[in-house]
Amino acid sequence: MGLSLCLVVFQNLVAKLLLFNIFVADYISSANIQQPSCHDEERSALMQFKDSFVINKSASSFEGAYPKVLRWKSGSNCCLWDGIGCDAETSHVIGLDLGSSCLFGSINFNSTLFTLVHLQMLSLADNHFNLSQIPAAIGQLSGLTYLNLSNSAFYGQVPSEISNLTKLSSLDVSSNYDPDTGEKVLQLKDHHNFKTLVRNLTSSMRISLVVCLNSRKEAHLQD
Repeated sequence: MGLSLCLVVFQNLVAKLLLFNIFVADYISSANIQQPSCHDEERSALMQFKDSFVINKSASSFEGAYPKVLRWKSGSNCCLWDGIGCDAETSHVIGLDLGSSCLFGSINFNSTLFTLVHLQMLSLADNHFNLSQIPAAIGQLSGLTYLNLSNSAFYGQVPSEISNLTKLSSLDVSSNYDPDTGEKVLQLKDHHNFKTLVRNLTSSMRISLVVCLNSRKEAHLQD
């Protein structure tokens, strides 16, 4: 009698565990269905952008910096990758935060970054872009509302094409220095070009621009 009772209790316990496992599996499946699944072409563009850099711990100065892109895996859902945000309805990549990601290298005019035309937020701050120029192609990302390219060793002229980003509410290209000399290396030719740069931007935006002019004067605007 005692043995039969134990068998019944054991069978009931097994049945409950099976039901619990089924419930958990259904829950996980449902959660996965609700997660946006990124577009193949955007995943490919992100992987190519990742592969255009080398990881160098000294490329970022922030103490908590770490290489987010090392967690990106080809074939997986890029909407779940570190630093990536996707639209819940369209699944397009709308956010890319690679600030303090230990990236070293240059961003070329034909970078796959500029094919991510649905981006609304982009941060590449606190990396080392090897004294390369900010490509004029940045103007193709017309949906951007937030752009942070600060402290990333960009060199040359701030491209006037940034003024095409008429939805911007926050722009930061400050603190772009030569890491070896400490010299400011991001420039505007003159004050007229500086005014042209911000002419088309939204009146409510917050702008932080620290650049070295040809006259060796520093221009700073904070609204």
